[in-house]
Amino acid sequence: MKTHKLILSGGCGLSFGAAFANTGLVLHTGTSVSHLTGDIARMTMNIARWSPSMVPDLWRVGVAATGFFLGAVLAGFVIHHPTLNISRPYGRTITGIGVLLLIAFFSVGRIPLLSIGLAALGCGIQNSLATHYRGIVLRTTHLTGMMTDFGVTLGMRMRGYDVPAWKIRVPFFLIVSFSLGGLLAASVHYAGFDAICLAGIGYTFAGIGWSVWKHRRRSQDTNEEAEPPK
Repeated sequence: MKTHKLILSGGCGLSFGAAFANTGLVLHTGTSVSHLTGDIARMTMNIARWSPSMVPDLWRVGVAATGFFLGAVLAGFVIHHPTLNISRPYGRTITGIGVLLLIAFFSVGRIPLLSIGLAALGCGIQNSLATHYRGIVLRTTHLTGMMTDFGVTLGMRMRGYDVPAWKIRVPFFLIVSFSLGGLLAASVHYAGFDAICLAGIGYTFAGIGWSVWKHRRRSQDTNEEAEPPK
């Protein structure tokens, strides 16, 4: 039960953060970095009715797609396996995503393509951190997979199948968290703050906090094992 709650909390936080960062990039550049289906569809339509004015948009979508793909490759190299395992370096990885977002914030005004590429790289890393947990495919940077899982599990439960409640709660709360992240990012942007910068700071501190917690937990477990039996 504790593991389920930990996964749900972490997944919700990552979904919220991805939507927050992505909304900030969309508001600055018009390009999504957390999901690419719609942008790639638009890119193919632009290619079909080609004109030189479409080149900048093609560059933005191409850089976002490349960055996302490279992020997935990097996550596979660093995390090694898509199945959730707390011993893997998630804290350092999330901190790295925060650093990428902060660099994206500083470059968005001068070099927007670099900003798009770095933010997409971070989203590609995040979406590949832990893609499988007990039969659920965890996708924290977009909603399509989560809506599919939520609908399928809910439908099976309505039909009378013995589906654990947590398998319904996980995708539902991830969807809610993603929606709230986008809403809050737009709100702070229109209030005069920069969502990309705030997302970078949030990711950085969240990653550091996770690493500190895991280190303390490991030290506590080591001390308990070292204590002589009474």
